[in-house]
Amino acid sequence: MLRLAWRQSTFKCNSVERLLATSVLGTECSQQVSRCHRRRFRNTAHPPSYSSGLRHRSQPVHCFSFSSLFMSMASGGEGSSTPTHRGTNRLAKERSPYLLQHAHNPVDWYPWGQEAFDKARNEDKPIFLSVGYSTCHWCHVMERESFEDEEIGKILSDNFVCIKLDREERPDVDKVYMTFIQATSGSGGWPMSVWLTPDLRPFIGGTYFPPRDHGRRPGLKTVLMRIIDQWTNNRSALESNGNKILEALKKGTAIAADAGTSPPFAPDITKRCFQQLANSYEEEYGGFRDSPKFPSPVNLMFLMSYWCMNRSTSEGVEALQMALHTLRMMALGGIHDHVSQGFHRYSTDSSWHVPHFEKMLYDQAQLAVAYITASQVSGEQFYADVAKDILCYVSRDLSDKSGGFYSAEDADSLPHCGGTEKREGAFCIWTASEVRELLPDVVEGTAGSATQADIFMHHYGVKEQGNVSPEQDPHGELQGQNVLIVRYSLELTAAHFGVSIEEVTKLLASARAKMAEIRKSRPRPHLDTKMLASWNGLMLSAYARVGAVLGDKALLERAVQAANFLQEHMWDPEQQTLLRSCYLGDDMELQQISPPISGFLDDYAFIICGLLDLHEATLQTEWLRWAEELQLRQDKLFWDDEGGGYFCSDPSDFTVLLRLKEDQDGAEPSANSVSAFNLLRLSEYTGKQEWLQKSERLLAAFTDRLTKVPIALPEMVRALMAQHYTLKKIVICGKRDSPDTVMLLATVNSLFLPHKVLMLIDGDEDSSLQQRLPALYSITQQDCVATAYICHNFTCSLPVTDPQELRRLLLDETSKRQAE
Repeated sequence: MLRLAWRQSTFKCNSVERLLATSVLGTECSQQVSRCHRRRFRNTAHPPSYSSGLRHRSQPVHCFSFSSLFMSMASGGEGSSTPTHRGTNRLAKERSPYLLQHAHNPVDWYPWGQEAFDKARNEDKPIFLSVGYSTCHWCHVMERESFEDEEIGKILSDNFVCIKLDREERPDVDKVYMTFIQATSGSGGWPMSVWLTPDLRPFIGGTYFPPRDHGRRPGLKTVLMRIIDQWTNNRSALESNGNKILEALKKGTAIAADAGTSPPFAPDITKRCFQQLANSYEEEYGGFRDSPKFPSPVNLMFLMSYWCMNRSTSEGVEALQMALHTLRMMALGGIHDHVSQGFHRYSTDSSWHVPHFEKMLYDQAQLAVAYITASQVSGEQFYADVAKDILCYVSRDLSDKSGGFYSAEDADSLPHCGGTEKREGAFCIWTASEVRELLPDVVEGTAGSATQADIFMHHYGVKEQGNVSPEQDPHGELQGQNVLIVRYSLELTAAHFGVSIEEVTKLLASARAKMAEIRKSRPRPHLDTKMLASWNGLMLSAYARVGAVLGDKALLERAVQAANFLQEHMWDPEQQTLLRSCYLGDDMELQQISPPISGFLDDYAFIICGLLDLHEATLQTEWLRWAEELQLRQDKLFWDDEGGGYFCSDPSDFTVLLRLKEDQDGAEPSANSVSAFNLLRLSEYTGKQEWLQKSERLLAAFTDRLTKVPIALPEMVRALMAQHYTLKKIVICGKRDSPDTVMLLATVNSLFLPHKVLMLIDGDEDSSLQQRLPALYSITQQDCVATAYICHNFTCSLPVTDPQELRRLLLDETSKRQAE
């Protein structure tokens, strides 16, 4: 929608712009300006700013204009990973791991804040804003190439006010300038480089810049010198065009609906979303494009929800097949770490083989939920095992003793064989000789006296010359190396070597354990120990939901620990405000920056969702009460009374120039999508019609986006489905820990029921639910046995005490609602 809005805006490429483009970029680059403005902007589920990521193994596509100096990620040399510190700048006082990575650059960096803004105004200098995050590969490249360069550092420091920003700390600021980059160039990414006026208005921007000119590609030094010249000699044109762009973006990004407007008709929208996903589906390996391929859990959750309401149709069956096949192929692929668990960021090829090796907390959280959901709908243990595998990784490598979760692990690390330059994937890859040396024993009874290594290498596709093609390794970092990928089923591997499936299973597990021990001796990738409220909320949901489905008390205890962490360290009870982040100090103690960053919309929405999931998993009312408290605060801070829906950040913050409402479910779901579902669930728990009405108005505000490109908002389409069909209450009346109650709860948790809330009426609990919902007073146990009721639209089913009968009734209810 942003690109379409930009294309339809009144701002045109004119002779002034072409003249300035020539001045800033040179004749060859300026000749492409008109082509840039004629570019057809397509609406996609994953626009280039997210899908191109930070490690796209392809040649860059260049498109330059005065309004946007865009450059896709290009090949860059690898410098030393341990530069000599020539000095320290003010970023050394920050806590963000990303900002600390730049604390010794020969650049006079400022963090985002008033001190930098005042300097720009007082000295009348343009601002150079550089945005990235600590596990971003190309951010590392640009730092080594450009920000460690003494000459470039001096040019930047003398002529600009240089601001370095962690996009994960300040997603609101990042969204504003990424919107500018995307709208004016059609793509974007990180590192993001934007030049601003002293009043923070952007006038030129791009992504990665090499330090010096390379062919037709201008280097950062050239760009800086031309911007300095234009700022001195043509400033009024720069500012005028920047203002026009900003005004066009304000109009083009507006999302609103008049009061009383109804949401779009859900069955039509859900069918269109399914069709758009089906059209982009890649049948052989699953996923929704050829390459690069992203996990896209929001797509998979939509497809499984769609199947739930269309079980008897061919489209419903196709939706389920698409989701399950994608999840299976991902789990077998190299994007899944078969040795140390967890999933890498994305695959650079269509077969999920060669990943971009960074691991993000938000991916682990959403994929754990997707895999446990797949186990519910399919009944296959395989998917549940993958969900547990993910949480094993998170518990081991991304967990803090306080109960919080770290943000990410980097893709790059030092080679274990020695060297001073970090390489992508060095921690994860293997040579054939390493495998043979580690697994030398002959396995008795095998054909040809095969060794453990022979069996392992066959099963995981390990080759003597390496199994990564040159096309997937343009920088030669993986030459002769192997990325493990399951090539054969256990049955085929067992048959090939003439041994039992049980023996192969045991052998492979033993081999993976040995390799995991070897990994412990390798130099580890950088760990971003920053803890973000929103991502911790997503992980809270994951532990709660997986723990509930599996009946795993340890996972549920970990979920409670995470909720306690959020309440203790990320909630300011005096200000009634969530905090965005907290950090590990030098002594591994938790710290906050001063002043702390207040939470954004996604912090509230994701934590509220996590608390509701935790409440349904534990049926402890304290989590429901805090969810309600947070929702009231979210409404006060971010709700748009005029147009409906929530702004991403506090509208009163004058430093954030665009009042945006995120309109895409991408690597993370949109906070508005999650909020639409949260409001529906809370209205059922509290009886507050206000929240039901807010959900309806939110969905109505996004009508245009939902109608034209629902594939961009699959999570919001799920909320629209829930609003259309209305949620049903499953009420269990019984003692919390009694065996009969536990069996009924286990029956409910074994099924994927996307449009339900779960309640417990326990005589030992306070009666807050019954006080809110007086109809629950009529619900009682039958013959002193735990009893279940299914309530929908103010009517309840007959009481059920048998778990199998409850299961049948729940499935029949779903089929009945589908028919309706």
